[in-house]
Amino acid sequence: MDKSNEEKKKKKRLLLLLLLLLAVAAGGLYYYFSNNTEPVQVVSGDYLPEAKGAKKMTDAELKAAEQKAVDESKFNMVIKSVAVFETGESEGSLYIQNPVENGYPINVVIHLDNSDEQIYSSGAIQPGYEITSAKLDKKLEKGDHPATATFNIYDSKTKKKRGQVQAGITIQVNN
Repeated sequence: MDKSNEEKKKKKRLLLLLLLLLAVAAGGLYYYFSNNTEPVQVVSGDYLPEAKGAKKMTDAELKAAEQKAVDESKFNMVIKSVAVFETGESEGSLYIQNPVENGYPINVVIHLDNSDEQIYSSGAIQPGYEITSAKLDKKLEKGDHPATATFNIYDSKTKKKRGQVQAGITIQVNN
């Protein structure tokens, strides 16, 4: 039994020695690769190249470019402040215009102020077009109904909404 115990002890020592050597080798490799950095050359900056064919814009060209940017950002909202309907179901005098100088198609949606209920939607109105009469989407009782008209502005090419503006309007139902 003595020999087998001694052999087991030798095997354990050999195994521990092997594990210790493996740990030392792993630590050495880690140290070598973590501290072995290569120098990086840093370029201090690029400089603007010399001009080749560019010329200065004239004052007239600058003004025209600035005016175009201003014109594209403008939007004129045209709507009569009172829309009159003989009955809550009849066609009435609702006036909405998209002036030709706007350059953007619009959709006008009218909501009642007290309930936020939608009572009218114009559909697309292109620049240079107008609505002079319309029928409401919902029947209203006799009286004055304060409402808000929201002008939704769309990009004519992508058809995506670009923004919106609002105006107060009174819907007047006579009978």
